[in-house]
Amino acid sequence: MKTVRLTVAEAFANYLAAQKIEIDGKVEQLFGAAFAIFGHGNVTCFGQQLKNIEDKIPTWRGQNEQSMATAAIAYAKANQRRRIGIATSSIGPGATNMITAAGIAHTNRLPLLLISGDAYISRLPDPVLQQPENFHNPSITCNDAFKPLTRYWDRIVSPAQIIQSLPHALNTMLDPETCGPVFIGLPQDVQGMAYDFPEAFFADKVHRIRRPEPEMLVIEEAKEILLNAERPLIISGGGVHYSLATDELADFAAKHNIPVVETIAGRATMLQDNPLNAGPIGVTGSNSANYMAAHADVVLAIGTRLQDFTTGSWSVFRNPDMKLVSINVAKFDAIKHMSYPVLGDAKACMTKLSGVLGDWRSAQAWADTAKAQADEWKAEVYRRTHPKKGELLPGTSSYAEVIGKLNTQMEKGDTVLTAAGGLPAELSMNWQNYQIGKFDIDFGFSCMGYEIAGGWGAKIANPDNDVVVLVGDGSYLIQNSDIYSSVLTGQKMILVVCDNGGFAVINKLQNNTGNESFNNLLEDCRRPDGELARVDFAKHAESQGAISEKLTSIDQFDAAFVRAKEADRTYVIVVDIDPVSPAAWSKCDCWWEVGLPEVTRNESTEQKVADWQEGKNLQRRGV
Repeated sequence: MKTVRLTVAEAFANYLAAQKIEIDGKVEQLFGAAFAIFGHGNVTCFGQQLKNIEDKIPTWRGQNEQSMATAAIAYAKANQRRRIGIATSSIGPGATNMITAAGIAHTNRLPLLLISGDAYISRLPDPVLQQPENFHNPSITCNDAFKPLTRYWDRIVSPAQIIQSLPHALNTMLDPETCGPVFIGLPQDVQGMAYDFPEAFFADKVHRIRRPEPEMLVIEEAKEILLNAERPLIISGGGVHYSLATDELADFAAKHNIPVVETIAGRATMLQDNPLNAGPIGVTGSNSANYMAAHADVVLAIGTRLQDFTTGSWSVFRNPDMKLVSINVAKFDAIKHMSYPVLGDAKACMTKLSGVLGDWRSAQAWADTAKAQADEWKAEVYRRTHPKKGELLPGTSSYAEVIGKLNTQMEKGDTVLTAAGGLPAELSMNWQNYQIGKFDIDFGFSCMGYEIAGGWGAKIANPDNDVVVLVGDGSYLIQNSDIYSSVLTGQKMILVVCDNGGFAVINKLQNNTGNESFNNLLEDCRRPDGELARVDFAKHAESQGAISEKLTSIDQFDAAFVRAKEADRTYVIVVDIDPVSPAAWSKCDCWWEVGLPEVTRNESTEQKVADWQEGKNLQRRGV
């Protein structure tokens, strides 16, 4: 066997650079971007090797470990899980800063390769800088905290280990069933150790995403369930995007005349003008989709993990005899709520199921109902995005109004992106799909701070089109340093900062459950002297190198967006949002389980708990 003597860091970098993927007949680097903040735990060995492969895998300098790992996640999502981002940190706080990002990737089933420095295997210099010592087990370091939030975890304590570990790590991220974050710890002394590695280990390898085929017996049984349906409904999830199955979804729905509703991750899997698109489902959805779910007798869930915001905490399905058929590559997701599981790739399963269904079509009256319901929802969206004079506080706008502006201003190929707070619901409820994909909401982990970092990663994945980030003032304050990252690296974004003076959506939840406003709106968090301190977001963004402007009226938005489009660097538009007026918030008919007290102390809370309990009576209890 021919061997080559390399350090662990050299071998690690060379192996990653040798991994390719075939996309639409073109072979590209599997790892298309690395994000790095160097410290003593990763700069001397692994950091130098990243420099040596930068012609294959470019490295981008982050400002915060959490945000750079988040950017890597958004990069993978924008590439529909076909290209993967790397995030590397030093030891200690650099590593633990990335734990939140691991949670985002794990929850949303997105690939992410996390590589952190680790304590010395020899233990001779212990305790080293940034090493929290475990009193009862010296083999434990802070990197062990990644274990519950990763799909594969390893610590390299011997050079030979990577020959087994790295292929397993890759397979975990590339397999649609296990896709998620991988963590590998590289102890500082091990990184520099040398070993005679087989040359074959570093040969270029071209990967392809596998498409698990369903069993025909299972397809036949799913067919029988559908043939007996009078009111079938498709729930389209994010797996439809990752399977590249949006054409198959439209064809399947049209051939068999089945209405479709979309989850948050499944938004923009079907164009809005498709007469079978009944809108977004669930708490952050539409009355039209929720009406269809309430009356459906067979639900075909495709590529969705059926999160509580999709199912209204399992209250949207009002037909007690409703049958659930779940198409999913992951058995864990497919078997939920005693569904009939069809294990396999979304595209493969729809193709085979359509074949055995032949010319069967559901009743036209049911499809007509979907269109009528969707038309009512679209009319409601128009009313929300065009509020009447006097409905909002003076000088403010609503989220919906801003979203309506973007929906008409953005160009083909542009991506809209948001995450936590009130914006995910508002975007999901009011967006109209004029193009397939190019839509990113993290509402799996709902991580405040995803927005700006995610926008940077999405832009790296889509350099020829704009990425438009919707971010609230709360998320902006949590994590905004990648405004500077985007300026520094020349990756222009357009940010729309919606400033509603605090955590307004949680204030709304606080009030809607019978509680008084407390610790959410800035108005309720004043200094002892009564002064209300506010952030000038336009100036703050400008201090990071962005071009920015603060609007005094929503009427200025269109012209500002044109300027943002023409700008040569990241552009920030700040808009004041009404935090309290009823017209400022979109809503739909859907219950959501949120913990309320069994014992109440006032009449207001007592009524809210009674209303909540009424909704809970509609909840499906695991079946």
